[in-house]
Amino acid sequence: MNSSLVATALPPALAVIMFGLGLSLTGADFARVRRAPEVVVIALVCQVVALPAVAFGLVVVFDMDPLLAVGMMLLAASPGGATANLFSHLFRGDVALNVTLTAVNSVLCVVTVPVVTNLAVARFAPDQAAELGLQFGKTLQVIAIVLIPVLIGMAVRHRAPGFAARMDLPVRAASVAILAIVVLATMMADRSALGGYLLDVGAITATFCVISLATGYLVPRACGVTRPQAIACSMEIGVHNSAIAITLAVSVLDNARIAVPAAVYAVLMTPLAVLAGSVISRVGRREPAAVG
Repeated sequence: MNSSLVATALPPALAVIMFGLGLSLTGADFARVRRAPEVVVIALVCQVVALPAVAFGLVVVFDMDPLLAVGMMLLAASPGGATANLFSHLFRGDVALNVTLTAVNSVLCVVTVPVVTNLAVARFAPDQAAELGLQFGKTLQVIAIVLIPVLIGMAVRHRAPGFAARMDLPVRAASVAILAIVVLATMMADRSALGGYLLDVGAITATFCVISLATGYLVPRACGVTRPQAIACSMEIGVHNSAIAITLAVSVLDNARIAVPAAVYAVLMTPLAVLAGSVISRVGRREPAAVG
């Protein structure tokens, strides 16, 4: 999995994905936080605090290889993305809330990703801290790769809303295709070890995905959040932007093994998100009958 071609192609591929995300955002998406601050805070605490804690617990329980452990923590720190919005729409979630959470998380992750990654490196791979840590220079790379394309996309939408509207669907489709290519290229660069990767991290990534989706739904519901908002939180928290984790692992940290959990997660999260959405929908249909 040490293909220099993959490492070179990943940053521009992620830039296209994040630019497409920016085309779907406006300043109002950030301002919307003031309308439902409690929901946003609950979702952010789940994503920024609870998920890394869950990932850490799973890594310890599964006794993972140090580099794979760092990869799991990097995955846990990565934000949701446009795919979460799609699943939320499919299962009648509050898509506007998804867009707001995506907007906030896209900015927040330039801080949370370096912090979580550095803590993970210090805990699981201290002997490689000098090479793997996201110090100032590498943190600037994170900002350049993740945040700048989003800001450019937002600026294009502000200045040319008609163009942004026309490009919304094609760019979304391209983003999904690019993500699929990124995952495929990352895994096929060392296809002889593909079976081993699935054995190494398949169970833990599937477990993490299920816990993420469940946490995103059950915690907000327990806090009195409406069902559509809880569905939005579930998809935002459970459907990670794996392209960010993969790109940072391969192109910034220069260690493809760290990308393995995110690549496997990207394959598993779609069927698991569909299953979770179906279960939530079934439960929701029973709720009125139970009340009556």
